Amino acid sequence: MSDEIVLYYNPMSRARVAHWMLEEVGAPYVLDLVRFDKQEHKSDKFLAINPMGKLPAMVHRGVVVTETAAICAYLADAFPKAGLAPAIHDAARGTYYRWLFFAAGCVEPAAIDKMLARPEVERTSTIGYGTYEDTMKTLERALTPGPYILGETFSAADVYIGGQLGYGLMMKSIEPRPAFVAYQSRLSQRPAFQRFMQHADKVTAELNATA
Repeated sequence: MSDEIVLYYNPMSRARVAHWMLEEVGAPYVLDLVRFDKQEHKSDKFLAINPMGKLPAMVHRGVVVTETAAICAYLADAFPKAGLAPAIHDAARGTYYRWLFFAAGCVEPAAIDKMLARPEVERTSTIGYGTYEDTMKTLERALTPGPYILGETFSAADVYIGGQLGYGLMMKSIEPRPAFVAYQSRLSQRPAFQRFMQHADKVTAELNATA
């Protein structure tokens, strides 16, 4: 069983967040580029790894992990020395889980609905994520006063939330509220974020040049 981490990746996908997380962890990894223009995400080879045909997908110690939030949580636990998650018996673990999965279960789908101009829910609902406004207000409150979702402690939850906010702000599906902009600005100063972005920009340019 290999300890090698392989991330199936394309810089124009959610795999960007998993790539950033790997840089934060600091463990060696391999990026396996999956080209959308060649339909490699729908190839038999990749579908054997993730039948959904979506990125990211990661293989570590013979185990496949998909879903970006799950990859972030897995890596934080697999490499505890990186200090990216509260210890299992730490009370902050509950807060960490809460906001990591709130971002996956509410923030991401709310932002996608906004981006695709899907009809908004006309009244408060307990179905799905509820309303866009309630979701954004809740996230805004969670990020105040900051600087991170766990206060002074940076964690894998910030990687995932930051990934959602960064994309949403860029696509204008998340409003540039002061708390969001300040939070994203802080995250963008992290060395791991800058390393991942430098690589992502390089690969994106190469893909565009050969498209």
